[in-house]
Amino acid sequence: MSATPAEVPVPRPRWRKPGGLGWVALITTAVIVAPILVVVGYVFQPGQSSLEHLFGTVLPEYVWSTLLLMLGVAAGVISIGVTSAWLVTVYRFPGQRVLEWALVLPLAMPAYVMAYAYTDWLQYAGPVQTTLRELTGWGARDYWFPEIRSLWGAAAMFSFALYPYVYLLARTAFLEQSRSAIETARLAGYGAWGSFWRAGLPLARPAIAAGSALALMETLADFGTVSYFAVQTFTTGIFRAWLSFGDIVGAAQLATCMLAFVFLLLWMERHHRGAARYQSNAPRRPLPPRQLRGRQAVVASLACCAPVVFGFFLPAGVLINLTIRERESIWVERVLTLVTNSFTLAGVTALAAVLLAVLIAYATRLSKHPAVNAANRLASLGYAIPGAVIAIGILIPLARFDNILADLVENAFGVDIGLLFTGTILALVYAYLVRYLAVALQTVDAGLAKITPSMDDAARSLGLGPARTLRRVHAPMLWGSMLTAGLLVFVDVMKELPATFALRPFNFDTLAIEAFNLTKDERLAEAALPSLLIVAVGLLPLIIISRRMTRDRARR
Repeated sequence: MSATPAEVPVPRPRWRKPGGLGWVALITTAVIVAPILVVVGYVFQPGQSSLEHLFGTVLPEYVWSTLLLMLGVAAGVISIGVTSAWLVTVYRFPGQRVLEWALVLPLAMPAYVMAYAYTDWLQYAGPVQTTLRELTGWGARDYWFPEIRSLWGAAAMFSFALYPYVYLLARTAFLEQSRSAIETARLAGYGAWGSFWRAGLPLARPAIAAGSALALMETLADFGTVSYFAVQTFTTGIFRAWLSFGDIVGAAQLATCMLAFVFLLLWMERHHRGAARYQSNAPRRPLPPRQLRGRQAVVASLACCAPVVFGFFLPAGVLINLTIRERESIWVERVLTLVTNSFTLAGVTALAAVLLAVLIAYATRLSKHPAVNAANRLASLGYAIPGAVIAIGILIPLARFDNILADLVENAFGVDIGLLFTGTILALVYAYLVRYLAVALQTVDAGLAKITPSMDDAARSLGLGPARTLRRVHAPMLWGSMLTAGLLVFVDVMKELPATFALRPFNFDTLAIEAFNLTKDERLAEAALPSLLIVAVGLLPLIIISRRMTRDRARR
């Protein structure tokens, strides 16, 4: 008998140390996550307010209003986004080629800008009610007209502004569905809409859930729309406690409750996506579009045109009309100052976000240490955090640091230096990076994943270190991804309102702040130009998205 060979123990794989670049990525992520931890730490902080007091006074109203708003927005974005995505993907009808990219245009229209435009259009002295009274001869008390400045009016604004999140992801899911799945439903006796309910919609549920979660997180983060419409959500409550009552502890505790809503949304989306996995061994053959004619073609065209008209062209037309009417009262110097301030903040933040995103993504690529991989995921957490929460998380430690530093300098040199960091551009850019670094990081990560690891091996064989490899090999290949990432962050910063409103330096206004302040004083006509400029800048990334959609369509 032959002897049984002794088993040779297999050594456990050892993780590599984070390395210099890995440590930089870890420290950067810790700085990005710090404001969130500060806010959570104030749950048990004693002060002027407590959770018990909030529970007994304003918290139930904030919870109820926020839940109703989220339910209304969820119903709106899902119905509009899924229906339009299915129609332009599965059918052919007049205008379909244009509508498949035009349906993305409302992303350029911030919800608060849309709210300003619709208020002017639908108010008592606006063109709609004025025309109605002229046609009917009615007086002010002879008819009922829905109030746009209400919770359901806010839900409508968010639905028209945010449905493209669901539309883009649902359309991608429909395009990637196998032809055999729809054909099987049709062979089972289901018609066009039966196939949609029985096959198309269930297969696209994870994508729809992800798009809805994005739209709802944007709804939670909004301040301009809910404040202007006087809807008592968590965001308006945070600013009320902070700025009106000077209660930073109560504001931080409300912000923590708001974070619970955000994490609940993220958990629900992740749970839904994890439970719904659809796999098929059959080749993915796209379903050939079906030509619609007659009444069906007209209905499909109108159904897809309506979101574009009400979500982009109508509010844009209102803003253009107001700008033309008020052109004599426009101060050119004031507008130039606002544009300069906005572009400065957006440009500095975009550049910093791209640099940090490249650093973290490249460190993750080089290091196999689990802490670096976790840092990559944690750095993306800020996008789910509303700007009001981030502003509180930054202001509290920054103000304490400034006060300690000022006391030390005054005791040592007898000089009062004031607050060096609080209320400065530095604090504002920091807030933007916490909020929008995820946008740049995901874009750079996607571009870096397309570069084969053999390129790194080839560079090492030629004697290039990590830094030179990044500069000479990866950077030229990542140029398109970095440009896209920078542009997306730039546009997001241009539209951002809550953090800017809370942390901006004294007498340093942006286009978003100017539009909000003017509309708060009911000067809608004067707010039209800064609002229109925000929309114009927001069109830039949509051009990139539409070009990619057209290119993908041509490939298919």
